[in-house]
Amino acid sequence: MVTGDDALWAEFSANEGAVSPVWRELRTTCPEFFAAYANLAAVPWRRGALDAKTRELIMVAINAAVTHLNKDEVRRHVRAALRHGARPEEILEVFQLVSVLGIHAISIGFPAVKDIATAAGRTHELPGATLDAHQSRLKEQFRAKRGYWSPFWEEALKLDPQLFEAYFEFSSVPWTHGVLEPKVREFIYVAIDASTTHMFDEGTRGHMANALSHGATVAEILEVLEHAAAIGVQSIVEGLPILQEEVAAHRAAGVPPTAGAE
Repeated sequence: MVTGDDALWAEFSANEGAVSPVWRELRTTCPEFFAAYANLAAVPWRRGALDAKTRELIMVAINAAVTHLNKDEVRRHVRAALRHGARPEEILEVFQLVSVLGIHAISIGFPAVKDIATAAGRTHELPGATLDAHQSRLKEQFRAKRGYWSPFWEEALKLDPQLFEAYFEFSSVPWTHGVLEPKVREFIYVAIDASTTHMFDEGTRGHMANALSHGATVAEILEVLEHAAAIGVQSIVEGLPILQEEVAAHRAAGVPPTAGAE
């Protein structure tokens, strides 16, 4: 007889591909938590807006982002992506796309420089209101390669044209030489910007708009967010084995369970 728990476990195992011992332990010791998480994790799979390969590429991105960097999860999802037909060059492109995340230092930094300089009476050190000929060419090249422009990039180009030009060249490599669909690239940006380890609202919204312009559906974007929303459970995956090890060491040392309690 197949119970509801058995069916949920089968679905969870199929979606995960390789089930960590942590989940077997939780299913036994804390079945309520396991069932609740398994149901949460299944939401994007049940939606089914994304194909399996794209789903795994997004999970590679979320875990490889510099704001997170979970090596074990990167490896697990690289394996799953390969299993679902991803080519090595596609996975490498994901790493290239995610590596641009550091530029968000200027996303908060540049507006702050303008505000602080203005408050300090140092506006003479800030750039003028218009772009010069070289900056205008960079703007048009950015539009042509990336398919969008924003007021932030306008101000960044004025304030630090050298950094803008270098970043433009760096970030454009996947768009010039890459193999992924443009909307998949935008999904990756959405995932790392919206992730709880970054939560960059402006970037999330901008890349959602770009994804729609490249043919994405709302359902696909929702599924990207649903995958990103499950990242918090990694606290359990990392923490439970540590707890088990420390409890075992505690008992082996013969320390009473209530030692140290007031």
